[in-house]
Amino acid sequence: MFDSIYSTPVAASEFFIMAAASIVSGFLYSWIMSFRIRSKRRFFIVVSIVPFIVSAVITFVNGNIGAGVAVGGAFSLIRFRSAPGSADEIAAILIAMGSGIAFGMGYVAYGVVILLALAVIFVLLSFLPIFEHKAMSSDRLLRITIPESLEYSGAFDDTFKHYLSFYENAGVKTTGMGSMFRLSFRIRMKDPSEEKAFIDELRTKNGNLEIAILPYTEPQNQL
Repeated sequence: MFDSIYSTPVAASEFFIMAAASIVSGFLYSWIMSFRIRSKRRFFIVVSIVPFIVSAVITFVNGNIGAGVAVGGAFSLIRFRSAPGSADEIAAILIAMGSGIAFGMGYVAYGVVILLALAVIFVLLSFLPIFEHKAMSSDRLLRITIPESLEYSGAFDDTFKHYLSFYENAGVKTTGMGSMFRLSFRIRMKDPSEEKAFIDELRTKNGNLEIAILPYTEPQNQL
């Protein structure tokens, strides 16, 4: 059952068995992952066909070193044409590609097991209370807009020390055609009920410009 279905050369019937198995299991895999990953519908459509795409490439490249190098270069170009994804999305694509390699080598049963078993494990682990730290779950993203004339280095340290149990600089960027700066900090409040007083004190130092406290997200989305 777990032996490769391929002979040499690959017969049409063997290829279509692999294609059917990879497409059906890829669809089931995307459906299971959609319960855990928050992403667009198009993402799941693409992930559902990734196993078949990879397996088809592996099937036709099998034994041809030159073609394998060319395909590797093509996949690297796809990476640089793609927008950065979340950790969940990257994991979903890697699992789909891994199973595609198994399908492409003719190991249909292994491909199905890799897809569906890892999808179930991924979803189950996401609901278990592990790898969660209560202190870190209360972290927030603070954004402070300041005029360009304000020297922001250490300008808010006294306020931070009074209201926050933890803070770190998460980046700086210019805004308003370069006339203002936006500071980002990862923060943890000592007392969440003092959030308004915290914002009011910051407003007196940033010229009453925009201040936002948001859920802490991935680093590429912070600024």
